[in-house]
Amino acid sequence: MSKNTFTFINNRTGKKYDFDILDATRGPSVVDISTFYKKTGMFTFDVGFTSTASCSSEITFIDGEKGELRYRGLTIEELAQNHSYLEVCYMLLNGKLPNADELLGFDLELRHRSFLDEDLKKLIDSFPDRAHPMAILSSGVSALSSFHFEHLDIEDKEENQEMARRIIAKIPTIAAFSFRKSLGIPMIYPDIDRSFTENFLYMLRAYPGGKMKRTKEGSREIRDIEIKALDTIFTLHADHEQNASTTTVRNVASTGAHPYAAISSGISALWGRAHGGANESVIAQLEMIGEVKNVDKFIEKAKDPNDNFRLMGFGHRVYKNFDPRAKVLKSLQDQLKDELNLDSKLMEIATKIEEIALKDEYFISRNLYPNIDFYSGVILTALRIDRPMFTPIFVIGRTVGWITQLMELQGSKEFKIARPRQLYIGK
Repeated sequence: MSKNTFTFINNRTGKKYDFDILDATRGPSVVDISTFYKKTGMFTFDVGFTSTASCSSEITFIDGEKGELRYRGLTIEELAQNHSYLEVCYMLLNGKLPNADELLGFDLELRHRSFLDEDLKKLIDSFPDRAHPMAILSSGVSALSSFHFEHLDIEDKEENQEMARRIIAKIPTIAAFSFRKSLGIPMIYPDIDRSFTENFLYMLRAYPGGKMKRTKEGSREIRDIEIKALDTIFTLHADHEQNASTTTVRNVASTGAHPYAAISSGISALWGRAHGGANESVIAQLEMIGEVKNVDKFIEKAKDPNDNFRLMGFGHRVYKNFDPRAKVLKSLQDQLKDELNLDSKLMEIATKIEEIALKDEYFISRNLYPNIDFYSGVILTALRIDRPMFTPIFVIGRTVGWITQLMELQGSKEFKIARPRQLYIGK
C-alpha cells in the first residue's frame, strides 16, 4: 500500500496535522487516524461506524455502488454458479480453491468431525421445548469451548485449521439438534456417508430407525435440487466483510476470549431482526399481506412518511445498487419455481411487490432494491424448512467467514483489543 498524506486543519486553533493515506487494492483509500487523539486531543465521531475501517483484510471485498461482492478476489456469481460451498470454505480458510485431493480430504474430515460429545447433546436436551433454535445454538456453541478448551491458546497454523474445521463441521449438527429440540422430537445423528449440505437436511428431516434416500424426485426424500439450492444459499452467506456480527466476533476475539465463545457472540448478534433475522420477517410480511390485491395498499403505506410500516427485504446498509447475492437467488428462484413447487401464493405477492418497487421512483431514488432476504425466505420455505430455522441456516453459512476473520485478526500485526471512545454529553 502506497502512502500519501491527508491534512487536517483545526479551524479553532489554525493548527495543521498530517495523517497517512493508505491505498487499498480495491475500493476506497483510508486515512490512518490511529494517532488522531494523540496529535489533536480530540476523537472522531462516527455513529454506526459508517465511515470507519476497523481493520485491514484480505478476505472479502464489497463495492456497494457497483453491487459487487468477492471472496478472495473471486466474484460471488462465479463461486455460487461453479463451486460448492465446501470449496468456498476451503478457499476462505486457505486462500485458494482446493484441488480434487484437497477437497476430498477436507470433505471427509468435516464428515467425521460433525459428531457432538454426548454431554453437549445432554445440555441441548436440557433446554425447554419450544425454545427458539437460535437461543439453543448460541448457548451450544459457547458450551463447545468447554469441550475443546485447548483452542484457547493456539500456537501454530495446523492447530488453527483444526479449530476452524471442527466448528464448521459441528455447527450444522448443533443447529439441527436445536431445531429438533424446539419441536420436542428425537435428535438424529450425522451420517458420514452424506455430504455436508445433504447431511444437514437429513438431520432435519429423518426419523429414528427410518431410512432416507437421496433422489432426484419425490416429496419425502432429499432431492438433488434441494441440496444444490441450500448449498448455494450457504455460499452466498459465507462472508460479508465487517458486518455487525463479524465485527462482534472480531471484537470479542480481540479480548483473547476462546474462539468458540467469539463465534457464539456472532450468533447472538446475527439473531437480530435488522441483521440475520430479516428473512423471517420477509415471509411473515408476505403472509400478512395475504393477497396480491392488497399489495398496492401496502406499497402506499411504505411510501407514507407518517406511517411506520416498511417493506422487509428492500434496501441494504452497504449496497446502493442491486445486492449481487439477491441477483443470484433471483435467478435460482426462477429456476426452482416449478421443480421445488414454490408456494404460488407467496410467489405471486413477492413478484408483484418486486415488479412495482423496481419501477417506482420512490424506491429507485432511495436505492431500495430487493436484497438477499427478499428471495432467500421464499426458497427456504420451498425447501420445507420452518421459519425459526432461517437464521440458523444463515449461521451455518456464515461460520466459515467468522472463523476466517477471527484467524486473520489473531495473525495480524494490528491485533489489539477493541476499545472505541465516546462523545460524553451527560452531567
